[in-house]
Amino acid sequence: MRHDEMIGKVQALAQLPDRGSAERATRAVLSTLAERLPSGLADHVAAQLPHELAAPMREVTQSAAGGGTHASGERFDLTVFAGRIAGRAGTDEDAAVREAAAVLEVLDAALAPELTEKVGGALPADIRELLPAGRATEE
Repeated sequence: MRHDEMIGKVQALAQLPDRGSAERATRAVLSTLAERLPSGLADHVAAQLPHELAAPMREVTQSAAGGGTHASGERFDLTVFAGRIAGRAGTDEDAAVREAAAVLEVLDAALAPELTEKVGGALPADIRELLPAGRATEE
């Protein structure tokens, strides 16, 4: 899936007012997701994304390898997940949860099915609930 197509879908799903908001939300979610996933898995996800959207994930994994502020594979729940997204996207936590659900739905369509299953398996139940319905129930 191309960058413009992904951003357009996030904008529509999250009902965001413009592409800039959708771009910010997408980058915020992907960066935070990269912090939550083990680095190898985050790298595999990034490899299947357009360069512009892979960059925020790779920045996190490279920063983690170099002793950055946040590490890949951090264990945190939905509250922390939403808080980090909200801080990065400049929004509140309720909007961050809506935006995360939209980005994860688009990500589900963009990635190979076996990779989305691995992503779901690496997330705690409360964050996994944001995945599209068919994925959220899989263990």
